[in-house]
Amino acid sequence: MNAVVGTHDVVLVTLDTLRFDVASELLDAGETPHFASVLPGGRWERRHTPGSFTYAAHAAMLAGFLPTPAGPGPHPRLFAAAFPGSETTASGTFAFDAATVPEGLAEIGYHTVCVGGVGFFNKRTALGSVLPSLFAESHWEPSFGVTDPTSFDNQIDRVEKSIAELSPDRRLFLLLNVSALHQPNWFHLDGATRESGDTRASHAAALRHVDARLPRLLGALRRPSLVIICSDHGTAYGEDGHVGHRVGHEVVWTVPYGEFVLS
Repeated sequence: MNAVVGTHDVVLVTLDTLRFDVASELLDAGETPHFASVLPGGRWERRHTPGSFTYAAHAAMLAGFLPTPAGPGPHPRLFAAAFPGSETTASGTFAFDAATVPEGLAEIGYHTVCVGGVGFFNKRTALGSVLPSLFAESHWEPSFGVTDPTSFDNQIDRVEKSIAELSPDRRLFLLLNVSALHQPNWFHLDGATRESGDTRASHAAALRHVDARLPRLLGALRRPSLVIICSDHGTAYGEDGHVGHRVGHEVVWTVPYGEFVLS
C-alpha cells in the first residue's frame, strides 16, 4: 500500500447487505459477468465482516479494519491507524496517525468524498452525520436511498460529477455505499410485489441490477485507481428463523470481497 498511496486514487465500494453465498452463486452461474471480469481470478474472496450492521462495519472499515480473510491468520491490513501493539500492521501497510482512513489520506493531500446510500449516511440526524463527517465532501439524497429502484444509477451520476469537479493533480479517496441490495429490494425481481416482500431471490436480482451498471461506475473512475469492492455484512431471509442482520449468523458474518487496480 505504501507504493499505491500517493500515486493512485483509492475507491471503496460497499455493496450494503450483500451475502457471500448469493454473490458466489450468481458469479458461478455466469449471471454477474462484469464482476467476474474484474475480480482477481474471476472469484469473490470469502471474508468475515468486522460488524453485523452498516454503522458498526463502516466505522471499523474506515478505521482500516476491512473484512478479514476467512482462513487462519495473521492477516496484514492495507490501512492502519497507528497504535502500539498492532499485530496486523506490516511493512506494506499504509499507517497513519489520524483515527480513520479518510482523515489519514486527507493529511497527505487526498480529496475525500462520500456518496452515501443507506440511512446511516443521510445526514438527517446526528447519527446519520457521523460517517459522512469524516469526509471533506459528502452527498446523500433520497434518490440514493434504499427505497429508490434507480438508486445506483443516481449514485453513479453523483460520482461522475464529483470526479469531474476534481483537479486532475489531486488524488481521490472515494467511499460509495451502494444501497440497492438492502431491503426493500423486491422491486428488482420481475413479478414480485410489495405484498410478496423481499426474498433471497430479490436480493439476487438486485445484485444482477448492480452488475449491469458496474461498467459505468468503473468507467467513471480515474486511472490508476485501487478499487476495493466488498459487502459490509450479509442479511438473513429466514435462515434458522432469522430475518435481517445485526446478529451473528453465518449469512450475516460472511461477506464477499475483491480488490484490483484500474490502470
